[in-house]
Amino acid sequence: MKNIKAVILAGGLGTRLYPITYEIPKPLLPIRKKPIINYLVDLFLEQGIKEIAILINKGFEEDFNWWKKRYYPKKKIRFFKEKKPLGTLGGLYYLKKWISKSDFFLTNGDELKKIDLRKMRNFHQKKEMLATIALVKVKDPQDYGVVLCKNGIVQEFLEKPGDPPTKYINSGLYIFSPGIFKYHPGPKFSMIETNLFPKLAKAHKLAGFKFRGKWTDCGTWGRYEHALKHWK
Repeated sequence: MKNIKAVILAGGLGTRLYPITYEIPKPLLPIRKKPIINYLVDLFLEQGIKEIAILINKGFEEDFNWWKKRYYPKKKIRFFKEKKPLGTLGGLYYLKKWISKSDFFLTNGDELKKIDLRKMRNFHQKKEMLATIALVKVKDPQDYGVVLCKNGIVQEFLEKPGDPPTKYINSGLYIFSPGIFKYHPGPKFSMIETNLFPKLAKAHKLAGFKFRGKWTDCGTWGRYEHALKHWK
């Protein structure tokens, strides 16, 4: 894992948590007295990943500089600034040189996760895919985008289906191979879920890794409150 890097997406505006996210970026909101993003950074560091990049909104640069100085002053954490929101995919273009030639993990910055990253990487390498999605089983899949797989290969995405054929959803954690940039649309607003994954699925270059760890979304007031009460 020592040659693997990780990227955290933290440049969104957090509109579903307005008005608090006018002042505080969503990944810095606390869960049990600790910012959400700390759980993600610790997930990577504890499993041997030493270099982490965080995509941030330029307007919150001071907040994130303060955060790093307080919690991770000696860790290899770099910030890449977006002058305007570029979605979950667009800003990744600026990390192309930093990522270089190695596989890398990418995660949304507003979710809590406990997962064996080594197992996920081994699965990714065995399947020889350009991208692998970590899939988590939830009680209410109709509220999310569900992912249909066959022998570990993604076949189809269904966005908030009324009668879900599976309880496995996209957990917002991925591992990518460098070849992913051949499919990148460039530094403009684009989304992994709609502008990248359907292309990869059609080309049979996208895998789905089902894991039995923990996961919770903090993206709405209801889900944030649930995380405050139940995450351990």
